[in-house]
Amino acid sequence: MYSTRVSQHIDASRPAIYRALLDANAIASWRVPAGMSAHVHEFDAREDGAFRVSLTYDAPDAVGKSATHTDTYHGRFLKLVPNEQVVEVFEFETDDPALRGTMTMTTTLTEADGGTDVLIVHEGIPDVVPAADNETGTRMALANLARIVEGPGKSFDGTR
Repeated sequence: MYSTRVSQHIDASRPAIYRALLDANAIASWRVPAGMSAHVHEFDAREDGAFRVSLTYDAPDAVGKSATHTDTYHGRFLKLVPNEQVVEVFEFETDDPALRGTMTMTTTLTEADGGTDVLIVHEGIPDVVPAADNETGTRMALANLARIVEGPGKSFDGTR
């Protein structure tokens, strides 16, 4: 098991980003790496609320952790600090013992330079998941998040 830390400055307010962290429609559009699509099965954005998400590979030869082309994970919100932090615990739905175990993802929002610094820390990642893959996927997700919240007229309002 290991941890990663990925951060990015986003030119949007902490409240706009926080809303996008807790909206199922937004999650389906930003928390998905390139070459995949997302389906949110369940999403109860409150402390101890549950969620379940599937990420499906576009490439027909890609191998998923949960099914042939899919990574499905489920978990719950451990801690929600409005406009500051979201802590989630989750695990892959898999028969592979090397991929089992609970992971924690902490997203922290810090006001900085007219926008927000977003830090995502993953803890408890199984060793069989390459750290470079986790970091690349997290960077892609943060870039997607920035696209939906940055700039005039793009303040996320929870209706997308």
